[in-house]
Amino acid sequence: MTYAVTGGTGALGRHVLAALPGARSVSRATGTDLLRGTGLNALRADVVVHCATSFHHEVAMANAVLSTRPAHLVYISIVGCNEVSLPYYRQKLAAERLIIDSGTPHTILRATQFHSLLRSMFDRLSKPPLMLVPGFRFQPVDEAEVAAELAALAQASPAGRAPDLGGPEISEATTFARTYLAATGKHRRIVPLKLPGATYRAYRAGGNLSPAHAAGTRTFADYLTG
Repeated sequence: MTYAVTGGTGALGRHVLAALPGARSVSRATGTDLLRGTGLNALRADVVVHCATSFHHEVAMANAVLSTRPAHLVYISIVGCNEVSLPYYRQKLAAERLIIDSGTPHTILRATQFHSLLRSMFDRLSKPPLMLVPGFRFQPVDEAEVAAELAALAQASPAGRAPDLGGPEISEATTFARTYLAATGKHRRIVPLKLPGATYRAYRAGGNLSPAHAAGTRTFADYLTG
């Protein structure tokens, strides 16, 4: 079997390549541009693990990958893309539907938010002395664990919608923020931020969580301390 990984130079794609020996990295750095539809011959493989992502062009990128007619397409999506009305989540859901409707043998894995997302969010929010933190829960998961699952799915038969993959702990964002401050040695006053609207209600209702699929083992504290 031959394997290609889109977004192979990205945070997730690098881990997939490490977990899938012999897989070929495909990205703009290697001459493939999914948005322009150039260099798509590099995607000619038995299995394509599609990790490349775009906040505004997720559907177009998925369509470019589908045009190469892989025997098995493995796609990484997000837990809650059918619940939370963020534009990026809607793009992920639309890409899922495109893949399903294409008839291409596929496996779709939805994962919860990555540890690195929380880290970058807290890096930004901790710049002022008052740290305004979202007033809802997260279930962060380690990218390497998601990559290992993607690699396992790539080596198996197409499964359609695979079981979700969530991190090992579900806590309020304020709790994770305290863990972040302790690990980084910063001192900030944390204030939970409550917002109106359907998106916030979906988060408060746990639309971004998958408690029945807490399969990850590496906690946010583990991630922060390396």
